[in-house]
Amino acid sequence: MSTDPTFIALPTPEHTAAWVLAQVEQGLAAARTGVAALKAHPPADAMAALREFDAVETALSNVASVGSLFSEVHPLEEVRSAGEAAIQEVQRLSTELSLDRELYEVFAGLDATGLDADATRLLEKVRRDFRRAGVDQDDATRARITAINERLVLVGQEFSKNIRDDVRSIRVRPEQLDGLPQDWLDAHPAGEDGLVTVTTDYPDFLPVATYCTVRQTRLDLRLEFLNRAWPVNDDLLHELFDLRQELAGLVGYQNWADYDAEVKMIGRGSAIPEFIDQVTAAAEASGRRDLAVLLERVRVDRPDAEVVDSVDAVYYERLVQQEQYEVDTQKVRTYFTFASVRQGLLDVTGRLFGLTYVAVPDAPVWHPDVAAYDVHRGSDAAAPVVGRIYLDLHPREGKYKHAAQFDLVRGVEGRQLPEGVLVCNFPRGLMEHDQVVTLFHEFGHLVHHVLAGHVEWIRFSGVATEWDFVEAPSQMLEEWAWDAEVLRTFALDADGAAIPVELVAAMRRANDFGKGYAARTQMFYAAMAYAFHVERPSDITARTRELQERYSLFPYLEGTHMPCSFGHLEGYSSAYYTYMWSLVIAKDLFSVFRKEDLFDPEVAGRYRDLVLARGGSADAADLVADFLGRPYTVDAYTAWLAQ
Repeated sequence: MSTDPTFIALPTPEHTAAWVLAQVEQGLAAARTGVAALKAHPPADAMAALREFDAVETALSNVASVGSLFSEVHPLEEVRSAGEAAIQEVQRLSTELSLDRELYEVFAGLDATGLDADATRLLEKVRRDFRRAGVDQDDATRARITAINERLVLVGQEFSKNIRDDVRSIRVRPEQLDGLPQDWLDAHPAGEDGLVTVTTDYPDFLPVATYCTVRQTRLDLRLEFLNRAWPVNDDLLHELFDLRQELAGLVGYQNWADYDAEVKMIGRGSAIPEFIDQVTAAAEASGRRDLAVLLERVRVDRPDAEVVDSVDAVYYERLVQQEQYEVDTQKVRTYFTFASVRQGLLDVTGRLFGLTYVAVPDAPVWHPDVAAYDVHRGSDAAAPVVGRIYLDLHPREGKYKHAAQFDLVRGVEGRQLPEGVLVCNFPRGLMEHDQVVTLFHEFGHLVHHVLAGHVEWIRFSGVATEWDFVEAPSQMLEEWAWDAEVLRTFALDADGAAIPVELVAAMRRANDFGKGYAARTQMFYAAMAYAFHVERPSDITARTRELQERYSLFPYLEGTHMPCSFGHLEGYSSAYYTYMWSLVIAKDLFSVFRKEDLFDPEVAGRYRDLVLARGGSADAADLVADFLGRPYTVDAYTAWLAQ
């Protein structure tokens, strides 16, 4: 075991495809060799068996991380395809191992006496994984499980690829873009035919939805946005839901939601709609109140308007914020230049978590936009290096369309340092404050990955907590992007003046506007994810309409097929409720930090060490209770939502 881990040696972009293939070959060979040794000479000592299996899982993890990242971000199609193939190979071998009875018997017969808490926890999870995989089923059933798992990977990849590749656009006259910021207009000149091309990528879609005064333009672009990957993904969704249901049934569960929820904080599938209805009810009063304000403002421009739809919601929410809360978002964005925000993010999180980021300009990267930083645990560059991060923050053709953190390497103490990648699609100039908040949120996952990359077992490394807790640390970090004193350290206008405290206070008040109907929208998405997996409706669009009418305060937009581009149906499956579940915990976590000193080293240090650095080494409820000194409650969340 190496005592001086180094970083992965990335190739130049043109050599990456061959490099990925080599990583796959080496990683899978190491995993197969390790498994063969385990079965041929099963260690009688439980700790020895776990260590050998941990090496197998580490080899598989390293291949999966590389494949997942490059399948989504690499500029070359051949590399993205190689990444997808890598994921398929890892999943194929992982399924094979999970159904290997001989391998299972190695762990089923181990005596856990004498194992420490982490090793005991690991052994329990390994045994549970085998059971959930169906290792105890007959040969025919296990063969069918293998086929399902292999097909699920392919369907999921195709579903995501269709979303990523289907960039739609509209072409409009310049006057149809009235209201857009000047810097955006300057970046979108008219073509020879006098028309401007506007795409469904976020750097185009969000400004148009927010600022364009022409409803028809907003409508046309939203229709294209909500119809991405339709109709091709409709059939894939049906297959995805059916395969998951069949898999759950084969291993003894009533439905996929029950199977999926077993390994989450929520515990059981039937608790998901209960939670959705609880949040829906809690958001009712404030949601209706703010929706009425929104409708009143819409009727100033269109007196005959009967409802507020998604075409108008974002645009008129901005007008309400500007007119009633005195927040001009066009003025706000002048304080958030991309370069300053990026550096501010590093300064803030470095101070909060006791880290120093040192740029590595000569680090191999997959695109010139990508910036690499070594992460030091301490106040300067002389402190020990604990990981490396890559920031890939601007859109390009063929790249993942949303914002997320990807693993490059999951860290294991003494063996390999954590490396993570932040993938976003932000403009190069001025940013919306919402985008700043998103950047802080996603960076929360990245710092979690690095800090928790120094545990003993790969299984518990990085963001390895229950999936309905995983968003809580990132949601909590958003609070630093709303604090005036924090923002004033990097939010500067062209003259170098810091954003006014009064403006930030108004931004906070304005941001609270609409939180009720926003929560209802999230519950619509959560209900959709749950219902689709449990009910498997024959007409996905019709069921979407019904669920939107029940949970959302905004009506269904005729002619749209939003689930086809809702990527979370692949990743989060039936558990999209997790965003709101995590927010409940995030509000409770943040209640410990004192407003007058968000950088209190004692509080921040305890949070870093008790919650983030432990990764998945304990149940999320226990991590939170260790930090809070009590079990978490919904009190802070419901109080906030009711305001």
